[in-house]
Amino acid sequence: MKEDPRHIHISEYSYPLPDERIAKFPLPTRDQSKLLIYRRGEVSEDVFTSLPEYLPQGSLMIFNNTKVIQARLHFRKKTGALIEVFCLEPIQPNDYVLNFQQTNHAAWLCMIGNLKKWKDGQLKREMTVKGFPITLTATRGECKGTSHWVDFAWDNPEVTFADILEVFGELPIPPYLNRDTEESDKETYQTVYSKIKGSVAAPTAGLHFTPRVLDALQEKGIDLEELTLHVGAGTFKPVKSEEIEGHEMHTEYISVNRSTIKKLIDHDGCAIAVGTTSVRTLESLYHIGVTLAENPYATEEELRVKQWQPYEKYDQIPPVVALQKILGYLDRNGLETLHTSTQIIIAPGYNYKIVKAMVTNFHQPQSTLLLLVSAFVKGNWRTIYDYALAHDFRFLSYGDSSLLIP
Repeated sequence: MKEDPRHIHISEYSYPLPDERIAKFPLPTRDQSKLLIYRRGEVSEDVFTSLPEYLPQGSLMIFNNTKVIQARLHFRKKTGALIEVFCLEPIQPNDYVLNFQQTNHAAWLCMIGNLKKWKDGQLKREMTVKGFPITLTATRGECKGTSHWVDFAWDNPEVTFADILEVFGELPIPPYLNRDTEESDKETYQTVYSKIKGSVAAPTAGLHFTPRVLDALQEKGIDLEELTLHVGAGTFKPVKSEEIEGHEMHTEYISVNRSTIKKLIDHDGCAIAVGTTSVRTLESLYHIGVTLAENPYATEEELRVKQWQPYEKYDQIPPVVALQKILGYLDRNGLETLHTSTQIIIAPGYNYKIVKAMVTNFHQPQSTLLLLVSAFVKGNWRTIYDYALAHDFRFLSYGDSSLLIP
């Protein structure tokens, strides 16, 4: 029986992070950031361009190709009050691609800034998109927790919701940067391989990669594959409860192609993950396979990985078998891509199944991401963070990187 992580006290995952250690902007050249290497308890450092030297030839590296959307929309009321509507996830239609293609109406779950000034009524904004003058309206619907249903409507069928966000939206950089979004963030807060629109936060471990590092990895004989997890705003949500049992993980949407699952099987179900979002997706695949082993005809809803699921089911099926179950599911349903969602929390007590090494940045104190790292390095996270603090590493989204090999 493995340890139940629900009673972990988040206060044990704190460390001093002075504001000056938080990188407010990235380095001018992405791949010149520092790289901390943690290998079986030993810590050293290098430059990010050296990453390929530390990875075994023939290994499989997996990236999250999600693209950050310009999800913040600003409206000004006649009274002069400024209302911010932050699009979190699509509701109608609830598929990202379909929602971005809508041409007169789209509904999203949104966080609302200055909510008390928006009691009722429509918000309106006149704008020009692709040469067309349009009026965008926002109507507030029911409250869902800390978020609200918001209906957007506009009066020109030539314009999609994606076009509106592109022109009218603002890129949501992390709140802890304590600064406004700048034009440069539109480029620097995207990975060079971002493709699939849908995130409201960047998968930041990927921000260090450049075409020359990707080329060097391939020259080393490392297989590169992609999957998609759309990062939600919940990624910044601090754990407020004393024990992590009281923290509700946000749901994030994942899609993984059949070819990626086959490639994982070819590599014995082992991968190097770039970023905690790739980690969460890869580990979720294992638990989806466990569900399918029990119930081959599970629905898409039943495949969703619940927060505590990995700690409640003790199946010991090998990762390759779990992945083969997913291939079988895709075959039976005539699908090329697995689409589902995950709420997985990875904390000490979790047994990693697929991820054998990870590239990740330095995370906030008392965050679920720090719990994920601690579980990976068998509780030895302080050694890593003490070294980073003592050796002038830059922290958080625009900060430096680490390669962890337990």
